[in-house]
Amino acid sequence: MIGLVMAGGKGSRMDLSEEKLLLKYKKPVILHVVDALKNSNCFSQIVAATSQNSPKTKNLLEENGIKVFETLGNGYVKDLNVVLQSFDDYVLVVSGDLPLLDEQIIKKIVNQKSDSVWLSFLVTKKFLDACNIKSQYTTRFEGKECAFTGISLVNARKISSLDSIKESYVILDDKRIAFNLNTKEDLALLSSL
Repeated sequence: MIGLVMAGGKGSRMDLSEEKLLLKYKKPVILHVVDALKNSNCFSQIVAATSQNSPKTKNLLEENGIKVFETLGNGYVKDLNVVLQSFDDYVLVVSGDLPLLDEQIIKKIVNQKSDSVWLSFLVTKKFLDACNIKSQYTTRFEGKECAFTGISLVNARKISSLDSIKESYVILDDKRIAFNLNTKEDLALLSSL
């Protein structure tokens, strides 16, 4: 299995002069994600998708021995589609802005591997509200309003295009995957944890 960290975004919702994934929560946020993947011992390789939007993040990843896949930076879905087409294995896709991620939750997620081509992990809005976490991207699943975590298990062998994939879902209410660093409010909340 391959661990894929999506790390090529602009971080435009943060409206910062520095790259979002280099913000520090004890260490740069991107390194929390990379270390969680490494320490889980679940992956044959760990790869990060970067772009011209994140040159300093790319340098930090390379300095830490992470293979970098340079994308065009045309948006999360387009960049992900390009990267996934280069793999012939199961891939754990993880957003690079999950500072609370750790190896235990990674192992728990990897153990959910199934016959689904695409299995995405959700958290309920009720859980987010209890944690004072906001999310822009929601869907209804099993009668509940849920938010996407930016984490999916994908069988890249069975993908030719992201246009025709039936996505399956699992609800996993856990702060370690619920907390995405997307806004200045998120950054303030992170510093209070």
